[in-house]
This record gives sequence, structure tokens and C-alpha cells, in this order.
Amino acid sequence: MLGVGTRILTVEDDGRIRQAVKLALEDEGWEVDEAETGETAMEQFKAQESDVVLIDIMLPGVDGFEVCRSIRRISDVPIIMVTARNDTHDVVAGLEAGADDYLTKPFAPKELSARIRALLRRSRTSEHGSMERIVVGDLEVSPDEGLVLKNGEELHLTKTEFKLLVELASQPGKVFSREVLLERVWGYDYFGDGRLVDVHVRRLRTKVESDPSSPRYVVTSRGLGYKLQP
Repeated sequence: MLGVGTRILTVEDDGRIRQAVKLALEDEGWEVDEAETGETAMEQFKAQESDVVLIDIMLPGVDGFEVCRSIRRISDVPIIMVTARNDTHDVVAGLEAGADDYLTKPFAPKELSARIRALLRRSRTSEHGSMERIVVGDLEVSPDEGLVLKNGEELHLTKTEFKLLVELASQPGKVFSREVLLERVWGYDYFGDGRLVDVHVRRLRTKVESDPSSPRYVVTSRGLGYKLQP
């Protein structure tokens, strides 16, 4: 079961919201660690890594963006950013900092639980079964080993970036729409936010492309989606 042994770190300076989130998550059977500042969150995460981290953007002192970047430098744990407004700048900045997803306040506990479950399923299972190594130019993708090489050098991708690349590599040359990628990579069977896909494609390009501004592998089919160019 996804709930058994799952530890979630929630970083929120508002005590009432933090308590409400804690109760909602504990109702799902998850263990919850709390932090009210970014500094405390980073110390707690280094002392005991969590399975999912929930970070409010607006924190006193070290803000949520920096907390996310700090955690991402040492771990590929799933991260959900929480923002008080559906502002494109905040959303994109949070995703660029390394978050896998975001939520806008106020959110329903069931929605939060659904997002966490989707991220846990994606990080713990492979929906492709056994897949052979895929070679495209100087790029090698080994889905079963969780490994990506470029010119023989290992690339360090987050779990979301890796899942996105594997999806595209599963059928080189095929165009995947944002809606399909949201469903297959993030596990969302509802209408999601295409910004999740766009930002993660940009992040993926910075790692797999020699020139991210002129991509050779992960290319855009205007108005349609993205594909891995064979």
C-alpha cells in the first residue's frame, strides 16, 4: 500500500494550515513531519529524507524556492510547491526550482492526497514493464536501470524528468500531446496544467541537449506537443 511507511515533510509557516494538512495526511495513513521555516525544513530533510515534500512558497527567511533548490541538489524526492495564487510567475519559478507539481491555496485535502498518491505511484513503479535500451544519436536511455547516458557520461535527472524522457523514448518520432504526457508522466486522469509539461521539457533539454535553445532530441511539434527526434 502507498500509505504504509510513507513519510511526508510539510513546510508551512501558518500553524492552522500546517495542522489541517497534517491531520488530512495522517488520515491517509501517512507519517507527517512539520517545519515552519525553510531553515528547519532543510535541517530535517538532511537528518531524515522524506518520500514527498510539500513546500509553501511564502516562508519567512529562506523562501520556498530556495528550500526546493536546496533539496533538489541532494535528492530527487517528489516535491509539490504550494502557492497562494495561480500566478504564472510563481508557478513557473517553483517548477524551474525543481518542483514536480504545484497546488494553489485553498485546496481540498482530497486533491492534495490525489496528487501525492500519483507522485508516489510514479516514483515507485514502472508502467512500461521491461524496456530495452534505447539509443538515439549519442543519447542512451535504459528504462529498466533508471539510467541515461550522453556520450557515455551519466546524466542526473529527477524522477519526473526521467519518466518524461522514457515516455518520449518509448516511441521515437511520435508526437505526444501535453494531455497525454500529463496522464502518463504525472498520473493525472483529470485535466491538468500544461505548464507542468512545458517547464519540465525545458529542464530536460538543459540536461540532454548540447544547445537547449536549438534542441536536437526533445523537439516541439507546434500546436501538437513534443517528441523525441529519432
